[in-house]
Amino acid sequence: MTAELLLPPGTADQDDRPLGPALRRGWRCRCPNCGEGRLFISYLKIRDTCDVCGEALHHQRADDGPAYLTILIVGHILAPLIFYVFVHYRPEPLVLAAIFTAFTVALSLYLLPRLKGGLVALQWSKRMHGFGHGDNEPVHD
Repeated sequence: MTAELLLPPGTADQDDRPLGPALRRGWRCRCPNCGEGRLFISYLKIRDTCDVCGEALHHQRADDGPAYLTILIVGHILAPLIFYVFVHYRPEPLVLAAIFTAFTVALSLYLLPRLKGGLVALQWSKRMHGFGHGDNEPVHD
């Protein structure tokens, strides 16, 4: 039995949007369709359409997902690092707090737009939240 027999009608290979390239483009804060156009107008504001290929991007519903993922990743990276530094080097508490506060803020500011771009690219690739409809097709919820 082939995989095509298990897919619902209308989800054949010609409709497939490769997830890997889309995620890489989103990580680079580029349009998930063409990879050339900028995804953001400002730090976290998504463009309504790609300025290069015209892909509609206003459908995205990233909401709190990127912030949650950022907290999860930063916490998993820095918590063991803080513990290691504290146990092996015993810095003054204010020095430890100042250094790791700066690392936390810097890493969070670096990751947040990239994770938002990746989440928008995931939605685009999986045709979620209206990304699957053509420009002239009505969107039915």
